[in-house]
Amino acid sequence: MKKQQTMILDDEEQSILAAFESGEFESVLSDERKTELVSIAQASVKKDKRINIRIAQRDLDAIQRKALQEGMPYQTLIASILHKYASGRLTEQRA
Repeated sequence: MKKQQTMILDDEEQSILAAFESGEFESVLSDERKTELVSIAQASVKKDKRINIRIAQRDLDAIQRKALQEGMPYQTLIASILHKYASGRLTEQRA
């Protein structure tokens, strides 16, 4: 059996949680928008192609360390990086 962790919330977080639990928040998400978002989410997780690449061992080691820090498999991290780049959300920063 897993030991359940308890979270410690600060005053602001406690206030937000209390407001949520009392029903003060109301969704403004329309059924049409919800359907659209579900469709987008389903399409984004569909992985129907496989690729093979060769990279330097030190780069793979660095990616694996980063993935471990993020708590995810390194293949998932690589796929996320590629998706962000392909969708224009990952860009080169110039000094």
